Amino acid sequence: MSRILVVEDEPAIAELIAINLRHAGHEVSLATSAEQAQHAVGVALPDLLLLDWMLPGESGLNLARRWRADARTRELPIIMLTARAQEGDMIMGLDAGADDYLSKPFSPKELLARIRAVLRRKAPNTLGEAVEMDGLRLDPNTRRVSHGHGQLQQELKIGATEFRLLHFLMTHPERVHSRAQLLDRVWGDHVFIEERTVDVHVKRLREALAPAQRSDLIETVRGVGYRMTSSVGRHAA
Repeated sequence: MSRILVVEDEPAIAELIAINLRHAGHEVSLATSAEQAQHAVGVALPDLLLLDWMLPGESGLNLARRWRADARTRELPIIMLTARAQEGDMIMGLDAGADDYLSKPFSPKELLARIRAVLRRKAPNTLGEAVEMDGLRLDPNTRRVSHGHGQLQQELKIGATEFRLLHFLMTHPERVHSRAQLLDRVWGDHVFIEERTVDVHVKRLREALAPAQRSDLIETVRGVGYRMTSSVGRHAA
């Protein structure tokens, strides 16, 4: 059973979602505004948050950005719910930090499947030994990415999804991976996620690596996908 906070200002929609979640065995609490949601998260972190884009007072988009910027809520699983179905809106939602994006109207079965997928991806696990590449070090057990050595070591801020993406690329260097392959290996539930999502997270990963001047480790292979290649490999090419 998971504790899910539903942030939705339309009572009928909120109640319908709550009924389906409770029927599936989840513990549900409701918030109808950004202020209520912020208070609920401050009292106790839920296992997952269903967040409506349009809320009175402050948008769900702003809430997601704030939570992603706070160390306490950075890893909080968020699924954004919205009537805005354009690709640009989806990219804005993912850029704000949502783990998934669901357009209204949606079926209860699809919602439950998305929740299972996000919770599965967020479940803690041991991924093996630390890996290094071009001075970049990723430790899957401490969930840290750093660059440099000794007193010059710099820890990089990186989101949970970008962490998994970087871990996969670093453990499979020099290979070209299509978007579909990355969805399958990193997300594991690509039936429910569009391939365009990969581009958004690659962009965010590059931004996270920029302070260490390692953004160019991730190459775009036009018409195919992405690969991670060392500076040695690039200079030799």
